[in-house]
Amino acid sequence: MVKYVIKRLLLAAFILLIVSIFLYFLVRMMPLDAITKKYLETHTGDKELNEAELQEILARYNLADSSFGGIVNGWWQWIKNFFSGDMGTSFEQNRPVGDIIKENMGISFSISLISLILEVVIAIPLGIKCACNQYGKLDYAATVLTMIGISFPTFFFGNLIIKFFAVDLGWFPANNINSNLLTTATDWERFVDTLWHMVLPLFVLTVLSIGSLMRYTRTNTLEVLNADYIRTARAKGLSEGKVVYKHVFRNTMIPLVTVLASTLPGLFGGAMITETVFGIPGIGKVAYDLMYNGDIPFIMAYNMFIAVLTVIGILLADIMYAVVDPRVKIGK
Repeated sequence: MVKYVIKRLLLAAFILLIVSIFLYFLVRMMPLDAITKKYLETHTGDKELNEAELQEILARYNLADSSFGGIVNGWWQWIKNFFSGDMGTSFEQNRPVGDIIKENMGISFSISLISLILEVVIAIPLGIKCACNQYGKLDYAATVLTMIGISFPTFFFGNLIIKFFAVDLGWFPANNINSNLLTTATDWERFVDTLWHMVLPLFVLTVLSIGSLMRYTRTNTLEVLNADYIRTARAKGLSEGKVVYKHVFRNTMIPLVTVLASTLPGLFGGAMITETVFGIPGIGKVAYDLMYNGDIPFIMAYNMFIAVLTVIGILLADIMYAVVDPRVKIGK
């Protein structure tokens, strides 16, 4: 077990090293419009840039030297600071990137976690039920509805839901996570108000995510149902419920581990499009705004943060294989 984890950790470190190199070089190829724009904003009357002052700003972010050696040195300084806990300073907000992520990640994590729980609770049982009743009415109905959900772009479906439930019917608020309640409002009233604001975003996230997980579960369940050991279990006289939930379900979970592990970056990284459509001040919307403005320190730190979460998710998936599948020998 220990040997297996050490191997996976070394592989994860190598992957992150390669990702950091690609990420840094790609970002360095971006035009420095954000820095130039910020400089001009502080010099509203100047039409010409003070080259020495601009170079001092670029040097602050290790972007002044564009030679190969300068880029390599800039990458080394950046990656060393990143893994020591210093994610850099946002050029747009002039604050540490780590503080920006911490302040806005809680909202995104709460929404994504609730959406994931709803997705798993609905999609996996529905996929197993459809597989056990292949080509039945439920199977056809669920397939049609989930395919429609998969086909809708997030921004289109989100605006459609806002138009119908918020604008036309007026049942739910269209944006933000809370109302401008009076200072006399209790904590319970504020909590209920926040939940009411979260109904539409959660609905959009869950509906658009159910389809792929349900279809994946259905496909894997059908494959397991046709296995020889399932026919043997039925031949022994086991009830259909015991066959499905004791033998089929556990083996269906093996490929689902990979799918669920890939959701880790989404839990902490935010739902960028959904948060932007609904005006939710989560890390997804903040990342969109800062990346749109070309905030280079934030772009590098945020994407590296997502890469770390992705690698951790893959590592957890590899370990979980041994939990759900006894045939996996993790000691080798």
